[in-house]
Amino acid sequence: MNLVWKLLRKHISLPQFIGFFFANLFGMFIVLLGIQFYHDIVPVLSAEDSFMKSDFVIVSKKIGTANTISGRTNSFSNEELQDIESQKFVNKLGVFTSTNYKAEAYMGINGSRLFNSELFFESVPDDFIDVPLDEWKYQEGSHEVPIILPRTYISMYNFGFAQNKQLPKISEGLMGMIDIDIFIRGNGANETLKGRVIGLSNRLNSVLVPQTFMDWSNRRFAANESNAPTRIIMEFANPADENIATYFEENGYEIDNGNLNTEKTMYFLKTMVMLVLIVGLVISALSFYILLLSIYLLVQKNSTKLKNLMLMGYTPQQVGRPYQLLTLILSFLVLLIAWGMLWQVRSYYLDVLETMFTDAKDSTFKPAVLVGLLLFVIVSLLNYGVILRKMLRIWHLKTDNE
Repeated sequence: MNLVWKLLRKHISLPQFIGFFFANLFGMFIVLLGIQFYHDIVPVLSAEDSFMKSDFVIVSKKIGTANTISGRTNSFSNEELQDIESQKFVNKLGVFTSTNYKAEAYMGINGSRLFNSELFFESVPDDFIDVPLDEWKYQEGSHEVPIILPRTYISMYNFGFAQNKQLPKISEGLMGMIDIDIFIRGNGANETLKGRVIGLSNRLNSVLVPQTFMDWSNRRFAANESNAPTRIIMEFANPADENIATYFEENGYEIDNGNLNTEKTMYFLKTMVMLVLIVGLVISALSFYILLLSIYLLVQKNSTKLKNLMLMGYTPQQVGRPYQLLTLILSFLVLLIAWGMLWQVRSYYLDVLETMFTDAKDSTFKPAVLVGLLLFVIVSLLNYGVILRKMLRIWHLKTDNE
């Protein structure tokens, strides 16, 4: 076997193997990055609200120039609500109730106040809240109010305050760190309350409070004021009913398209990942071709000497084993380095994801490991088969000459 290794070292082309190494590394890294990134980002983009089921939709009136000229408002009248509720495709309907008073809040982390802002409270019937009802209740006289915050609030904190002031970043699992002091005034009265964050929402831009708190606070701080609802929440009996689109179009209603935007993003992401995987596989195939070409040239240069080795009693498997071990070692080094590079890149984009999406969860590195091992096994088996086939040809030529 030492004779074969000496022949291999004597005629090896270092530039060709370096070319294979880096081309294969680049292709392997692209494939693993595409698969791992898709696995990490999909749960974040497809995550549902912590308070609202995906079956519930938020409906509002279209606002445009025609409505402004005609004097049509964006609020729903009682007649319109009754007409909507009477439709066969509506299974359940509720309205958003808003505050008629001023509220201000100080937000802090672990007892340290960061900023204050005027708040806009909204509420919906408890039937539409997908959290335990024992957490989502308010008793008159209590100084603690459960609230659901828009995720944009937490993203603003993570990108702004947390990065600039070296503060801890907030995720959905660390909502207990958020301190909110609420100051309400109106109708000649004022109150100081404590907000307790129990959930985050992608679909709201206001703070959600229990309906019982909304009713009590509006009676106390805005006794003589009342606003018609501008948004409603409903559940369809059959979301695929063709009458829904027709009815909404005729009456100038529109559905919050948050879910539609998510579906578009997912489709675009899948398309991009497929393109990246195709590019990576093409590069890997070209690197595999470069390696085979290098091996073929080595074997061709040593064909006479390899025949002599076989005449001395070496089998085609024994003669081809050094070439197979060389390709195996190179492919394994490529796999290890690709994993290392991906680990570094992934740690960077996961940090960005956790900042942008507070509900981002730690995902496993398993997809990259499994796909990498699969590609390694496939390439190794192909190399083994091609090299063995070449050695068998030399063996047959030897036997034919005999």
